[in-house]
Amino acid sequence: MNPNARVAVMFGGRSAEREVSLRSGKAVLAALLDAGINAFAFDPKEQPLSSLQADQVFIVLHGRGGEDGTMQGALQQLGLPYTGSGVLGSALAMDKIRCKWLFQAQGLPTAPFLVVRPGDTDYATMLQQLGGKVMVKPANEGSSIGMSAASTADELATAIATAHQYDQEVLVERWINGREFTIAILNGQVLPIVEMRTPRAFYDYEAKYQANSTEYLCPAPLTAELTAAMQQSALAAFNAVGASGWGRVDLMLDQNGQHYLLEVNTVPGMTEKSLVPMAAKAAGYSFQQLVLAILQQAQSARG
Repeated sequence: MNPNARVAVMFGGRSAEREVSLRSGKAVLAALLDAGINAFAFDPKEQPLSSLQADQVFIVLHGRGGEDGTMQGALQQLGLPYTGSGVLGSALAMDKIRCKWLFQAQGLPTAPFLVVRPGDTDYATMLQQLGGKVMVKPANEGSSIGMSAASTADELATAIATAHQYDQEVLVERWINGREFTIAILNGQVLPIVEMRTPRAFYDYEAKYQANSTEYLCPAPLTAELTAAMQQSALAAFNAVGASGWGRVDLMLDQNGQHYLLEVNTVPGMTEKSLVPMAAKAAGYSFQQLVLAILQQAQSARG
C-alpha cells in the first residue's frame, strides 16, 4: 500500500444506525492511525461527498445510505476504491426480503415467511400460515431496529405497524425457537462461529449494544459436522447475494438441529462489543490486523 495514500474512514451518516456507526468508525480510525495509515474521519451527514479528498475509502456506515449500495455507487462514480461489497451485493443484502427469495432459489435453509405491504390486514391468517408465532422485520433496517415478535393478531397488527414506520415492505417470518449464531467472512475465509445468548426474548438492539447480560461463545459449542454445515451455508448465502470482501451472516439453530439463514450484513458493527472482531480474534487476528485485511481487499478489488 502506498504509505502516503489518504484513507477516508466513512462513518456516521443519516441512518437509524448512526450511533452504532459512530462507535464503529472511531474504533476503525484509531486502529488505522495506530498502524501508521494516513487515515481521517469523514461523516457524509456533516460533509458533502464532493468535498471528499481521498485515495480510498473504508466504509463503516451501517444501514441506509451506506450499506445499501447507494454510497458504493457514488464512490464508483468518483473512481475511489472502497472496502466491502459492491453496489449489487450491498443492495441485495440490505433487503431482507430479496435475500430470502435468493436463499430459497439457491435451496438454502431459511424459515417460511410472508411479505406484508400496506393494506394487508388478515393478521389471523398470517399467523396461522406461519405456525402461530412470528418475527416481524422492516425489509431494509439493521441492528434489529423496528423488529418485534408476535403471537396474537393484535400483537401482529402492532408489530407490522411498527415495522411500516421504517419500510413499505415488511417481512413476517416463522418464529424459530432455538439458538442464535453469526458467521463472519473475511476475504473468502469463513471465521469461527459466534453464539449469542441473551435472557431477552431475542437478540435485539438492547442485547447487541446496551445490555451486559448477553453472553458470547466463540468458537460456538457445536459438533464439527454442524459447524461445517453452518459455515458452508453462510458462505453460500454470502455469495448468493453477491457480497464480497468482508461481512457477517446470521443464523439460527432449532431444537431439531436444523439451521436457518436469517440475513447477510455487508457492513457489520466494529465496536468493542461487535461480533466480527470477536470471530477474527478466535482466528488469530488482532483488531488492527482485521482492519488492515479489510482495507487491503479494497485495494485488490478496485485499486
